[in-house]
Amino acid sequence: MTGTNVELRRIRRWLWIFIVCLVLSGLTAFPLRAETGWAAAAAHHLPVPGALLSWLERVHRGVAETGDRYPFLAYGTDWLAFAHLVIAGAFVGPLRDPVRNVFVVRWALAACAGILPLALVCGPLRGIPFFWSCVDMSFGLVGAVPLLIVLRAINRLTGTPTGNATTTGIAAGTAKATGTTVGTPGSAARTAPAL
Repeated sequence: MTGTNVELRRIRRWLWIFIVCLVLSGLTAFPLRAETGWAAAAAHHLPVPGALLSWLERVHRGVAETGDRYPFLAYGTDWLAFAHLVIAGAFVGPLRDPVRNVFVVRWALAACAGILPLALVCGPLRGIPFFWSCVDMSFGLVGAVPLLIVLRAINRLTGTPTGNATTTGIAAGTAKATGTTVGTPGSAARTAPAL
């Protein structure tokens, strides 16, 4: 197996990990009432700090009461779940051709970075305790890890220094990774076979 094939397998493995986590995260946004009830009940049987126990009970009570009085608000979290599934679907491109679709990985890294200011600004505005904002921010940090691994691997395929991929470098990397030639302006290059 060539070094390129090993690198492509590594990229795809990390992308699958990211996709599965996105899908699971999305699916868990549907049954919030049941999940918050389970979390609050479990917290009573575990050695959790009092502040966390109070927070879990408050969240469950809020979700349950809102669901009873205003069930249509849960439609918002249904869309949140759907958005996670759609975002996961965006990674089909990088799975098929990670070099050509490197922009999806960069976009996802920017989204992970955006979680930090969102949690720091909106958390206090919505009455979210700081420790819970830290939990939310951890999703951005943890999500960035496989994406950074993938981006570095793509840069190795293209021979581009990390963080400095250019259009030419990406095109050359695609050609190198897929065995095609890169066309010059005005000329047609062979298309890459599906990976």
